[in-house]
Amino acid sequence: MKIFFFVFLFVLSSVTGLAQNKYTISGYIKDSLNGETLIGATIAVQGKTKGISSNLYGFYSITLDEGQYILICTFIGYRIKAVSIDLRADTKINFDVLPRAYLAEEVVVSSKKRDANVKNAQMGKFTLPIEQIKSIPAFLGEVDLLKTIQFLPGVRNAGEGSAGIYVRGGGPDQNLILLDDAPVYNTGHLFGFFSIFNSDAIKNVTLIKGGMPAQYGGRLSSVLDVSMKEGNNQKFQVDAGIGVIASRLSIQGPIKKNKSSFIVSGRRTYIDAIAKPFIKSGSQFKGSGYYFYDLNAKVNYIFSDKDRLYLSGYFGRDVFDYVNGKQSLKFNIPWGNSTGTLRWNHVFNNKLFGNTTAVYNDYNFTFNAVQNDFELKLASGIRDLSLKQDFDLYPYTGHKLKFGGIYTYHKFTPSVISGKQDSTVFKPNNAQIKYAHEAAVYLQDDWEINEKIKIHLGLRYSFFQQTGPYKIYQTDDNGNRTDSTVFGRGKAVKNYGGLEPRFTIRYALDDETSVKGSVTRNLQYIHLVSNAGTTLPTDIWVPSTYKVKPQISWLYAAGLFKNFKDNMYETSVELYYKQMQNQIEYKEGYVPSSLDDTENSFAFGKGWSYGAEFFINKTKGRLTGWIGYTLSWTWRKFPTLNFGEKYPAKYDRRNDMSVVAIYELNKKWKLSASFVFGTGNSATLPQRFYIVGGILTQEYSRINEYRLPSYHRLDFAAILTPKKNINRKWKSEWVFSVYNAYNRKNPYFIYFDQTGSPFNGTLAIQAKQVSLFPVIPAITWNVKF
Repeated sequence: MKIFFFVFLFVLSSVTGLAQNKYTISGYIKDSLNGETLIGATIAVQGKTKGISSNLYGFYSITLDEGQYILICTFIGYRIKAVSIDLRADTKINFDVLPRAYLAEEVVVSSKKRDANVKNAQMGKFTLPIEQIKSIPAFLGEVDLLKTIQFLPGVRNAGEGSAGIYVRGGGPDQNLILLDDAPVYNTGHLFGFFSIFNSDAIKNVTLIKGGMPAQYGGRLSSVLDVSMKEGNNQKFQVDAGIGVIASRLSIQGPIKKNKSSFIVSGRRTYIDAIAKPFIKSGSQFKGSGYYFYDLNAKVNYIFSDKDRLYLSGYFGRDVFDYVNGKQSLKFNIPWGNSTGTLRWNHVFNNKLFGNTTAVYNDYNFTFNAVQNDFELKLASGIRDLSLKQDFDLYPYTGHKLKFGGIYTYHKFTPSVISGKQDSTVFKPNNAQIKYAHEAAVYLQDDWEINEKIKIHLGLRYSFFQQTGPYKIYQTDDNGNRTDSTVFGRGKAVKNYGGLEPRFTIRYALDDETSVKGSVTRNLQYIHLVSNAGTTLPTDIWVPSTYKVKPQISWLYAAGLFKNFKDNMYETSVELYYKQMQNQIEYKEGYVPSSLDDTENSFAFGKGWSYGAEFFINKTKGRLTGWIGYTLSWTWRKFPTLNFGEKYPAKYDRRNDMSVVAIYELNKKWKLSASFVFGTGNSATLPQRFYIVGGILTQEYSRINEYRLPSYHRLDFAAILTPKKNINRKWKSEWVFSVYNAYNRKNPYFIYFDQTGSPFNGTLAIQAKQVSLFPVIPAITWNVKF
């Protein structure tokens, strides 16, 4: 902490020591129609190469010599706005920019000079406008930002319909997914087929998969930063949508015009309501059903030019019920996330911006089963309380510093199994509830040395402490407990910590070409543990403990970035190599039947991944879209798994390609298509069958020795926006989509079908493939008041 304190004093002294003929322009950039602040908008000075981008709250600051200037504000999808200024003193200028779509132009294109991929030092960063995400074909018409992210190079899905993402060889837990600064531990609905993010409530989506800035930490692979809308502070607005399986409703408007606004957005499926009439009253499955729902809410208040307050929250649940009256069997499986975020923005002066954040986060999963007089319950989850302080400092043009710290208190319930039969109650030997403190401080600087060289320097120090109440058991050779060490509430059990340096450099070859390189070190203290050899639902979140060490990674990347035809085409080639230590899997043969601590069933090893990513993006004109291709290898090696030999990770995929195209046919029609191809997932399958004691027994292959067939799919969508009736206060659009247009039978899993009998020589065993989705057409009607 002393280091950061002295650095802070040094920077402040350098600011006050600047020549008197330098002055600072600062302010906010926002949408002129609804008052939403714009993240990443650019303020450039005409005739100068240097500029600045607005931060996560739309704030900017730029320092210039005394004189006359023209400031140019640009942002994707908005009109360029220019302001002349005679700079003689520190000045505040707020930019209200107008969306191009409002002007009813024939084609909505980017007004921003799309050279950020060449000019910025940041590598592997993608910002997707929510309107572009809504234009891409979606499964059953449900817009899904996570599935859109999967179209980008270096990002892949877990299989058919999955909402999880795997980035550069990392697992799903190695992605820091934030919703208004609140970590999201479970991103999927319907067992992963839909993401939890309701597009009507989302303002901005940013993915960083290389050269992670020091302000982010706690994960190895990537950051997905999702910002919710603040609410229209100019007028009331209602957005609604009716789809095949779900409907949405959003209400937003001013509480006090130009000062305060709110947004409430909800979504619910009606699969259960549709299926209910088809289940007869006497059916053994009466009472079965499934549904999910989301609720997003946010309110903000502008107290002054210096102070703003934001309160936002998310609540979502999946509920699955299965009833088999014939077998007297009932399943009830609810799970979901709850988050709450309170943020206070304060402008200390025209160079220093501060944000204080308090976050509550809770994820839980419960499995309840009842059969006759036997009851079983499996519960897991994680709960966080966090406090974070961030500062943005603009000492002078060419430098943008960011520094701060975060503290989080964790409560983990990795896996608790309990049950009863008649009057007999089963309780776990160890309740497994674990507690921990996690903290970090960081400092980073975006430094433009000259027109050729720009660097991003960052340093983060993180600390993690497991605390009691907790027991460590000593056991004999047979696993019987012989003694224990007891840690009382709040007592330290195990400490971990370390430095995480981050460095990225850009060298500009010319105005349209640059080369970049980066190296980053990351520590991850919480883990999602999965079974490498099976598909049982045993994935659980666990902390680093006296047994479980934090994951550590080094990521090295280099790339060539070039734009063509006045930035109409963005292209890039990136190479990467990632080393990962202290990776976690379940031991071979593990099944969730033990009441013992799950830590005793973990195996530990290492991993590595390397590959090349190719990207072509067309940003202007009626036809826009991109082509992405990734060639990669991902390996794991555990001393106690697979005979100590390396094996491909379950998300290893040699070839991965995606094509996305969006075409503005005219003012009424917008057409889009997407195509994906990927090498089949690795799999562990039976390869020999034996008859032992009259029972058919199978011998499995080595871990992930086989490959499923390749995955490929073509989707289409068409958006019809009828001409608005001037006598109506609302406008609507129709979205027509086709999922899996040529009916590709992509594998979901493989099973082995047995026919005949081994005792009369008629036994036959045949591998069969299960595919989920044929051609699926869908229609969605959206309306805005």
